[in-house]
Amino acid sequence: MEIKEDVKYLESHEWFKKEGNIGIIGISDYAQSEMGDVVFIELPEVGDEVTADKACATVESVKAVFEIISPMTGKVVEINEELLDAPEKINEDAFGSWFFKVELKGESSKLMDAGKYKGLCK
Repeated sequence: MEIKEDVKYLESHEWFKKEGNIGIIGISDYAQSEMGDVVFIELPEVGDEVTADKACATVESVKAVFEIISPMTGKVVEINEELLDAPEKINEDAFGSWFFKVELKGESSKLMDAGKYKGLCK
């Protein structure tokens, strides 16, 4: 299981990376391994507003449907269109398969660093 040091995490296993005023969201390697094979993803649309700590997307695997919680507040400026046609890429590379990018207005107060997240994944 890979845990990147340069991103922050929510307890619900989403990762968040800040690049200037843009926030990038995806799910952790731990999350994708627990979900099993991902078969469908529903993302917000460009222009949608997402709110920190609220559901903003869904991932369907062979096991169940999972809500994705936003680690940030802001306007969606880009989605990873490739995942809509090939959601299995999430299983192949969880950190390379970002879901969407947001023009940041705020971050969740529940974000944790990699060290704390490692303890959660034991």
